[in-house]
Amino acid sequence: MTKPITSAAIMILVDEGKLKLNDEVAKYLPKWKDPQVISKFNEADATFETRPAKRQITISHLLTHTSGIGYGFSSPMLTKIMQKTMQTEMDMPLLFDPGESWAYGPSTRVLGSVVEAISGQKLDAFLESRILQPLGMRDTSYLVPPTKYPRVVAVNTRSADGKLVEQPMPTTLAVTVAGDAGLYGTASDYSLFLRMLLNRGKLGNTRILSEKSVKTMFENHTDNVVVREQQSVNLSLSRNFPTGGGKDHWGLGFQLAAEQLPNRRTPGSGTWAGVFNTHFFI
Repeated sequence: MTKPITSAAIMILVDEGKLKLNDEVAKYLPKWKDPQVISKFNEADATFETRPAKRQITISHLLTHTSGIGYGFSSPMLTKIMQKTMQTEMDMPLLFDPGESWAYGPSTRVLGSVVEAISGQKLDAFLESRILQPLGMRDTSYLVPPTKYPRVVAVNTRSADGKLVEQPMPTTLAVTVAGDAGLYGTASDYSLFLRMLLNRGKLGNTRILSEKSVKTMFENHTDNVVVREQQSVNLSLSRNFPTGGGKDHWGLGFQLAAEQLPNRRTPGSGTWAGVFNTHFFI
């Protein structure tokens, strides 16, 4: 659940007037100036052609996963290109023109880099000082102290026959500081973050976000662009995701339910659909 917290960090900077939602990402990260879009792909040998994107990527595109930046595990095409070129997801061309479609990808990882570029702090330090510590999220961090190792829940993957298989816990837990993944935490800690959002940006006497920003985060920012169900390349992680594919829209950092599903959610509710988890609230 790192992505929603990073998204809130971006909105803190919006509240402070340090960036705007329609700002071009290249204003803060020159690497993303004039991106290329995959225009042709040969599945037989993984060769491809590109063309210039019709527009620049904005902060809003990143928050709504409409940037065109994709994850390899959720795009068979990207997986093949990455295997052939030995490059990372962040080096890949865009899957589509920014704002014209939806794809689950590392857009929030880029947002984490934007936070660092604007604040002058490392992402983990910014999140700790501006969100985690003020909310009392004492068990949430990128680094798990050895004394807390016994409390970390093992990850389960699904075998070819559909059974869940618990993965052995490593001797040392890796530390990966990124905007889209890496935080360890507890359900009770995360509930503090959700309560802050439910209370329009405030928890007790502590204000994290303005009421305006929280309201904006749960409004439709993708217009006619809807969430597309994707097939995971790694079937041990997930078959198809996210739920609500084909009808749901996106706010700023959160998926928005479009219709009532039996025993689950109400229209307009905010959700986060990830490979390992889905949370429903508001």
